Amino acid sequence: MTHLLPSLADIEAAATVVYRDFPPTPQYRWGLLSERLGTECWLKHENHTPVGAFKIRGGLTYFDQLARRGPLPREVISATRGNHGQSMGWAARRHGVACTIVVPRGNSLEKNAAMRALGVTLVEHGDDFQEAREHALHLAQERGAHMVPSFHPDLLRGVATYWWEFLRAVPQLDVVYVPIGQGSGACSAIAAKRALGHGVRIVGVVSRHATTYADSIAAGRVIEAPVTTQLADGMACRVADQAALDMLIPHLDHVVQVSDTEVAAAMRALFTDTHNVAEGAGAAALAAALQEQGSLRGQCVGLALTGGNVDAPVFSEVLSR
Repeated sequence: MTHLLPSLADIEAAATVVYRDFPPTPQYRWGLLSERLGTECWLKHENHTPVGAFKIRGGLTYFDQLARRGPLPREVISATRGNHGQSMGWAARRHGVACTIVVPRGNSLEKNAAMRALGVTLVEHGDDFQEAREHALHLAQERGAHMVPSFHPDLLRGVATYWWEFLRAVPQLDVVYVPIGQGSGACSAIAAKRALGHGVRIVGVVSRHATTYADSIAAGRVIEAPVTTQLADGMACRVADQAALDMLIPHLDHVVQVSDTEVAAAMRALFTDTHNVAEGAGAAALAAALQEQGSLRGQCVGLALTGGNVDAPVFSEVLSR
Protein backbone atom coordinates (compact mmCIF):
# COMPACT_ATOMS: atom_id res chain seq x y z
CA MET A 1 0.00 0.00 0.00
CA THR A 2 3.00 2.33 0.14
CA HIS A 3 2.31 3.29 -3.48
CA LEU A 4 -0.72 5.20 -2.16
CA LEU A 5 1.46 7.35 0.11
CA PRO A 6 2.20 10.81 -1.30
CA SER A 7 5.71 11.32 -2.73
CA LEU A 8 7.96 14.27 -1.96
CA ALA A 9 6.72 15.98 -5.15
CA ASP A 10 3.10 15.35 -4.08
CA ILE A 11 3.73 16.84 -0.64
CA GLU A 12 5.54 19.88 -2.02
CA ALA A 13 2.67 20.50 -4.47
CA ALA A 14 0.17 20.07 -1.63
CA ALA A 15 2.03 22.67 0.43
CA THR A 16 1.44 25.30 -2.26
CA VAL A 17 -2.29 24.54 -2.04
CA VAL A 18 -2.37 24.66 1.77
CA TYR A 19 -0.34 27.88 1.98
CA ARG A 20 -2.97 29.76 -0.03
CA ASP A 21 -5.07 29.64 3.14
CA PHE A 22 -2.53 29.78 5.98
CA PRO A 23 1.25 29.65 6.57
CA PRO A 24 3.24 26.75 8.05
CA THR A 25 2.36 26.17 11.69
CA PRO A 26 5.10 26.69 14.28
CA GLN A 27 6.97 24.07 16.27
CA TYR A 28 8.59 25.11 19.52
CA ARG A 29 10.98 23.57 22.02
CA TRP A 30 9.12 24.48 25.19
CA GLY A 31 11.48 24.55 28.18
CA LEU A 32 8.96 23.40 30.78
CA LEU A 33 7.68 20.61 28.53
CA SER A 34 11.22 19.35 27.96
CA GLU A 35 11.81 19.51 31.72
CA ARG A 36 8.64 17.54 32.36
CA LEU A 37 9.57 14.85 29.84
CA GLY A 38 13.22 14.79 30.93
CA THR A 39 14.59 15.20 27.40
CA GLU A 40 14.54 17.58 24.42
CA CYS A 41 10.92 17.94 23.32
CA TRP A 42 9.41 19.80 20.37
CA LEU A 43 5.70 20.51 19.96
CA LYS A 44 4.11 20.96 16.51
CA HIS A 45 1.21 23.40 16.81
CA GLU A 46 -1.52 22.14 14.51
CA ASN A 47 -3.91 23.85 16.92
CA HIS A 48 -2.80 27.07 15.17
CA THR A 49 -4.59 26.47 11.85
CA PRO A 50 -7.74 28.44 10.91
CA VAL A 51 -9.94 25.60 12.20
CA GLY A 52 -7.76 24.79 15.20
CA ALA A 53 -6.69 21.35 13.93
CA PHE A 54 -4.54 19.63 11.30
CA LYS A 55 -7.47 18.27 9.30
CA ILE A 56 -7.92 21.46 7.25
CA ARG A 57 -4.80 20.56 5.27
CA GLY A 58 -6.43 17.39 3.95
CA GLY A 59 -9.68 19.13 3.09
CA LEU A 60 -7.89 21.70 0.97
CA THR A 61 -5.93 19.12 -1.01
CA TYR A 62 -8.92 16.79 -1.37
CA PHE A 63 -10.96 19.53 -3.03
CA ASP A 64 -7.98 20.65 -5.10
CA GLN A 65 -7.57 17.15 -6.50
CA LEU A 66 -11.33 16.84 -7.04
CA ALA A 67 -11.32 20.08 -9.07
CA ARG A 68 -8.40 18.89 -11.18
CA ARG A 69 -10.32 15.77 -12.21
CA GLY A 70 -13.38 17.56 -13.55
CA PRO A 71 -16.45 19.54 -12.50
CA LEU A 72 -16.96 19.74 -8.75
CA PRO A 73 -19.99 17.99 -7.26
CA ARG A 74 -23.06 19.98 -6.29
CA GLU A 75 -22.86 18.69 -2.72
CA VAL A 76 -20.40 16.78 -0.53
CA ILE A 77 -21.37 14.71 2.48
CA SER A 78 -19.15 13.28 5.19
CA ALA A 79 -19.17 12.14 8.82
CA THR A 80 -17.06 13.43 11.70
CA ARG A 81 -16.67 14.04 15.40
CA GLY A 82 -15.71 17.60 14.46
CA ASN A 83 -12.32 18.45 12.97
CA HIS A 84 -12.73 16.58 9.66
CA GLY A 85 -16.13 18.26 9.33
CA GLN A 86 -14.60 21.71 9.83
CA SER A 87 -11.99 20.85 7.22
CA MET A 88 -14.69 19.85 4.74
CA GLY A 89 -16.75 22.93 5.55
CA TRP A 90 -13.79 25.26 5.04
CA ALA A 91 -12.73 23.69 1.74
CA ALA A 92 -16.29 23.33 0.41
CA ARG A 93 -16.99 26.99 1.14
CA ARG A 94 -13.78 27.96 -0.64
CA HIS A 95 -14.97 26.09 -3.76
CA GLY A 96 -18.64 27.09 -3.56
CA VAL A 97 -19.88 23.55 -2.90
CA ALA A 98 -22.72 22.67 -0.50
CA CYS A 99 -21.56 20.59 2.47
CA THR A 100 -23.57 18.31 4.74
CA ILE A 101 -21.88 16.72 7.73
CA VAL A 102 -23.27 13.93 9.90
CA VAL A 103 -22.23 13.82 13.55
CA PRO A 104 -23.29 11.37 16.26
CA ARG A 105 -25.78 12.52 18.88
CA GLY A 106 -24.11 14.15 21.87
CA ASN A 107 -21.24 15.50 19.75
CA SER A 108 -19.20 18.51 20.90
CA LEU A 109 -21.49 21.56 20.94
CA GLU A 110 -18.65 23.91 20.10
CA LYS A 111 -17.39 21.81 17.19
CA ASN A 112 -20.97 21.63 15.90
CA ALA A 113 -21.24 25.43 16.14
CA ALA A 114 -17.90 25.89 14.36
CA MET A 115 -19.04 23.67 11.48
CA ARG A 116 -22.32 25.57 11.12
CA ALA A 117 -20.38 28.86 11.08
CA LEU A 118 -18.52 27.55 8.01
CA GLY A 119 -21.83 27.02 6.19
CA VAL A 120 -22.16 23.30 6.94
CA THR A 121 -25.59 21.69 7.12
CA LEU A 122 -25.33 19.54 10.23
CA VAL A 123 -27.20 16.26 10.67
CA GLU A 124 -27.14 14.45 14.03
CA HIS A 125 -27.52 10.69 13.76
CA GLY A 126 -26.38 7.60 15.64
CA ASP A 127 -24.62 6.91 18.90
CA ASP A 128 -21.04 6.91 17.61
CA PHE A 129 -18.90 7.88 14.62
CA GLN A 130 -19.47 4.58 12.83
CA GLU A 131 -23.26 4.98 12.90
CA ALA A 132 -22.89 8.59 11.71
CA ARG A 133 -20.62 7.42 8.90
CA GLU A 134 -23.09 4.75 7.76
CA HIS A 135 -25.89 7.33 7.71
CA ALA A 136 -23.71 9.73 5.70
CA LEU A 137 -23.11 7.01 3.12
CA HIS A 138 -26.87 6.43 2.90
CA LEU A 139 -27.58 10.16 2.49
CA ALA A 140 -24.94 10.53 -0.22
CA GLN A 141 -26.41 7.64 -2.18
CA GLU A 142 -29.94 8.94 -1.72
CA ARG A 143 -29.09 12.47 -2.87
CA GLY A 144 -26.47 11.66 -5.49
CA ALA A 145 -23.94 13.66 -3.49
CA HIS A 146 -20.21 13.04 -3.28
CA MET A 147 -19.26 11.12 -0.12
CA VAL A 148 -15.95 12.24 1.33
CA PRO A 149 -14.27 9.46 3.33
CA SER A 150 -12.30 10.07 6.51
CA PHE A 151 -9.29 8.32 5.02
CA HIS A 152 -8.18 8.83 1.41
CA PRO A 153 -4.89 9.42 -0.48
CA ASP A 154 -5.99 12.95 -1.43
CA LEU A 155 -6.43 13.77 2.27
CA LEU A 156 -3.01 12.31 3.05
CA ARG A 157 -1.35 14.68 0.55
CA GLY A 158 -2.39 17.67 2.63
CA VAL A 159 -1.94 16.20 6.09
CA ALA A 160 1.58 15.08 5.18
CA THR A 161 2.57 18.75 4.78
CA TYR A 162 2.62 19.24 8.54
CA TRP A 163 4.97 16.33 9.08
CA TRP A 164 7.08 17.55 6.15
CA GLU A 165 7.28 20.96 7.87
CA PHE A 166 8.12 19.36 11.23
CA LEU A 167 10.87 17.02 10.01
CA ARG A 168 12.50 19.76 7.95
CA ALA A 169 12.35 22.28 10.79
CA VAL A 170 13.69 19.84 13.42
CA PRO A 171 15.79 17.31 11.49
CA GLN A 172 17.34 15.97 14.70
CA LEU A 173 14.07 14.34 15.83
CA ASP A 174 14.65 10.75 16.97
CA VAL A 175 11.06 9.75 17.70
CA VAL A 176 7.60 11.28 17.18
CA TYR A 177 4.28 10.43 18.75
CA VAL A 178 1.09 10.77 16.70
CA PRO A 179 -2.53 10.07 17.72
CA ILE A 180 -4.55 7.70 15.53
CA GLY A 181 -8.20 8.46 14.79
CA GLN A 182 -8.94 7.11 11.31
CA GLY A 183 -5.22 7.01 10.50
CA SER A 184 -4.52 10.01 8.26
CA GLY A 185 -2.14 11.68 10.72
CA ALA A 186 0.02 8.61 11.33
CA CYS A 187 0.03 7.56 7.67
CA SER A 188 1.04 11.08 6.69
CA ALA A 189 3.91 11.00 9.16
CA ILE A 190 5.08 7.81 7.45
CA ALA A 191 4.74 9.49 4.05
CA ALA A 192 6.82 12.51 5.09
CA LYS A 193 9.46 10.30 6.70
CA ARG A 194 9.80 8.22 3.52
CA ALA A 195 9.71 11.25 1.22
CA LEU A 196 12.51 12.98 3.12
CA GLY A 197 14.52 9.83 3.79
CA HIS A 198 14.37 10.62 7.52
CA GLY A 199 15.22 8.01 10.15
CA VAL A 200 12.70 9.15 12.77
CA ARG A 201 10.74 6.44 14.62
CA ILE A 202 6.97 6.89 14.51
CA VAL A 203 4.89 5.80 17.49
CA GLY A 204 1.12 5.54 17.10
CA VAL A 205 -1.15 6.54 19.98
CA VAL A 206 -4.67 5.23 20.55
CA SER A 207 -7.18 5.66 23.33
CA ARG A 208 -7.32 2.74 25.75
CA HIS A 209 -11.09 3.21 25.48
CA ALA A 210 -11.16 2.90 21.65
CA THR A 211 -8.71 0.17 20.70
CA THR A 212 -9.69 -0.85 17.17
CA TYR A 213 -6.36 0.33 15.70
CA ALA A 214 -4.23 -1.21 18.43
CA ASP A 215 -6.14 -4.49 18.18
CA SER A 216 -6.16 -4.46 14.38
CA ILE A 217 -2.44 -3.70 14.07
CA ALA A 218 -1.68 -6.56 16.48
CA ALA A 219 -3.94 -8.94 14.55
CA GLY A 220 -3.00 -7.77 11.06
CA ARG A 221 -6.67 -7.32 10.13
CA VAL A 222 -9.61 -5.12 11.10
CA ILE A 223 -10.86 -5.85 14.62
CA GLU A 224 -13.89 -3.86 15.73
CA ALA A 225 -13.70 -2.56 19.31
CA PRO A 226 -16.17 -0.65 21.50
CA VAL A 227 -15.67 3.07 22.11
CA THR A 228 -16.04 4.33 25.68
CA THR A 229 -13.65 7.32 25.78
CA GLN A 230 -15.26 10.42 27.24
CA LEU A 231 -12.43 12.78 26.39
CA ALA A 232 -10.56 11.75 23.22
CA ASP A 233 -13.36 12.13 20.68
CA GLY A 234 -10.82 12.59 17.87
CA MET A 235 -9.71 8.99 18.47
CA ALA A 236 -13.18 7.56 19.10
CA CYS A 237 -13.18 5.10 16.20
CA ARG A 238 -14.95 1.72 16.44
CA VAL A 239 -13.83 0.18 13.13
CA ALA A 240 -10.31 0.63 11.73
CA ASP A 241 -9.79 1.41 8.04
CA GLN A 242 -8.10 -1.47 6.18
CA ALA A 243 -6.21 0.85 3.81
CA ALA A 244 -4.80 2.77 6.78
CA LEU A 245 -3.83 -0.47 8.51
CA ASP A 246 -1.95 -1.65 5.43
CA MET A 247 0.18 1.51 5.62
CA LEU A 248 0.62 1.57 9.39
CA ILE A 249 1.54 -2.04 10.12
CA PRO A 250 4.91 -2.10 8.28
CA HIS A 251 6.03 1.36 9.37
CA LEU A 252 4.94 2.14 12.95
CA ASP A 253 7.60 1.51 15.56
CA HIS A 254 4.92 0.53 18.08
CA VAL A 255 1.55 1.64 19.47
CA VAL A 256 0.83 3.13 22.90
CA GLN A 257 -2.58 3.10 24.55
CA VAL A 258 -3.50 6.05 26.77
CA SER A 259 -6.35 6.33 29.24
CA ASP A 260 -8.72 9.27 29.63
CA THR A 261 -7.02 9.98 32.96
CA GLU A 262 -3.61 10.19 31.26
CA VAL A 263 -5.06 12.35 28.47
CA ALA A 264 -6.59 14.75 31.01
CA ALA A 265 -3.23 15.01 32.80
CA ALA A 266 -1.54 15.77 29.46
CA MET A 267 -4.12 18.46 28.66
CA ARG A 268 -3.34 20.11 32.00
CA ALA A 269 0.41 19.77 31.41
CA LEU A 270 0.21 21.38 27.98
CA PHE A 271 -1.73 24.31 29.38
CA THR A 272 0.63 24.70 32.34
CA ASP A 273 3.82 24.37 30.31
CA THR A 274 2.83 26.14 27.07
CA HIS A 275 -0.50 27.85 27.77
CA ASN A 276 -1.96 26.18 24.71
CA VAL A 277 -5.35 24.48 24.81
CA ALA A 278 -5.38 20.87 23.60
CA GLU A 279 -8.45 18.75 22.98
CA GLY A 280 -8.27 15.15 24.17
CA ALA A 281 -6.78 13.70 20.99
CA GLY A 282 -4.50 16.74 20.77
CA ALA A 283 -2.92 15.84 24.12
CA ALA A 284 -2.66 12.10 23.43
CA ALA A 285 0.88 12.32 22.00
CA LEU A 286 2.18 13.91 25.20
CA ALA A 287 0.26 11.37 27.31
CA ALA A 288 2.00 8.55 25.44
CA ALA A 289 5.45 10.15 25.69
CA LEU A 290 5.01 10.66 29.45
CA GLN A 291 4.02 7.01 29.76
CA GLU A 292 7.30 6.05 28.05
CA GLN A 293 9.53 8.83 29.38
CA GLY A 294 11.89 6.40 31.12
CA SER A 295 13.06 5.13 27.74
CA LEU A 296 13.31 8.56 26.10
CA ARG A 297 16.27 10.06 27.97
CA GLY A 298 18.81 11.63 25.64
CA GLN A 299 16.50 11.46 22.63
CA CYS A 300 14.90 14.32 20.70
CA VAL A 301 11.13 13.84 20.91
CA GLY A 302 8.48 15.37 18.64
CA LEU A 303 4.85 15.65 19.65
CA ALA A 304 1.88 16.59 17.49
CA LEU A 305 -0.63 18.89 19.20
CA THR A 306 -3.19 17.92 16.58
CA GLY A 307 -6.06 20.14 17.71
CA GLY A 308 -7.35 22.50 20.36
CA ASN A 309 -11.10 22.20 19.83
CA VAL A 310 -12.38 21.23 23.26
CA ASP A 311 -15.64 22.55 24.70
CA ALA A 312 -15.11 25.14 27.42
CA PRO A 313 -17.03 23.21 30.15
CA VAL A 314 -15.02 20.06 29.39
CA PHE A 315 -11.71 21.91 29.53
CA SER A 316 -12.74 23.71 32.71
CA GLU A 317 -13.54 20.36 34.32
CA VAL A 318 -10.20 18.88 33.19
CA LEU A 319 -8.24 21.82 34.61
CA SER A 320 -10.06 21.59 37.93
CA ARG A 321 -9.17 17.90 38.52
